[in-house]
Amino acid sequence: MDFTPSAKVTELSGRVTEFMERFVYPNERAHYEAIEASGDRHHRPALLEELKELARGAGLWNFFLPHPGHGPGLSNLEYAPLAAIMGRVVWASEVFNCSAPDTGNMEILAQYGTPEQKAQWLDPLLAGKIRSGFSMTEPMTPGSDPTQLKTRAVRDGGHYVITGRKWFTTGAMHARVLLVMAVTDPAASRHKRVSLLVVPIETPGVRIVRALPVFGHVSGPGECEVAFEDVRVPQSALLNGEGEGFAVAQARLGPGRIHHCMRAVGMAERAVEMMARRARTRMVVGGLLAEKQMVQDMIATSRIEVHAARLVMLHAS
Repeated sequence: MDFTPSAKVTELSGRVTEFMERFVYPNERAHYEAIEASGDRHHRPALLEELKELARGAGLWNFFLPHPGHGPGLSNLEYAPLAAIMGRVVWASEVFNCSAPDTGNMEILAQYGTPEQKAQWLDPLLAGKIRSGFSMTEPMTPGSDPTQLKTRAVRDGGHYVITGRKWFTTGAMHARVLLVMAVTDPAASRHKRVSLLVVPIETPGVRIVRALPVFGHVSGPGECEVAFEDVRVPQSALLNGEGEGFAVAQARLGPGRIHHCMRAVGMAERAVEMMARRARTRMVVGGLLAEKQMVQDMIATSRIEVHAARLVMLHAS
């Protein structure tokens, strides 16, 4: 396959790289220092909003959506090199409004949302004014198989009443709205049991229990445990009809997973660059690390692995 980027992508890649060099890399330390100084690991530095305004003003915005009405209209393959550049800094994707879980939520709201849902939630998400979360995984069921979910959404007149518990809901600490997968028909076939509902975070009964650590680390947006205690939402909160939750979730998670791979390739690329730079400057036992054969082997092996990962990611895209 030919992975040569188009002229459009080459131009955008150059502009994103220049933006990262001018505004993001120089502010990495300031970003983390602001969080540390606040005493709140979930603090959102004002710097982030300032950079978002700069990126939006420069037209470097919403690269992930293929619909040309919402951004530059890139395919998944065209988006890949841009996501890799943004992924070189963990929080940089949000600067360009290309951060999970908002990207996946915007994709399905754009594809399946009603005009009312789009006006209330999609438009402010596209503008970077609010953030969102996706509540699927549960403590007692595997998130890898959403056909086993236990959280219920019971019809009550013109409303649904949601009861259950979710965890690893990314972004819940800053979210204004959650997209919640819940069982609406336990007797239906396994792929028709669940539905997706759009639930504002301030709805009575929605309670963020805690931000869960992942490998000992608690992220700023939070991978949260969320309790839904008799949460009442109108029937209009349903996304794409009752029993369609599994299909919509798969439409969301497919691009979302490859987007994470794109960003991870960018992180790995930067790590190899830092390793090589360190090897060229660190003196050990009378010589540079870069002169040691074992170090050269490690750098070369890492370069091969990252290049292979990039090709697999591009092929999947």
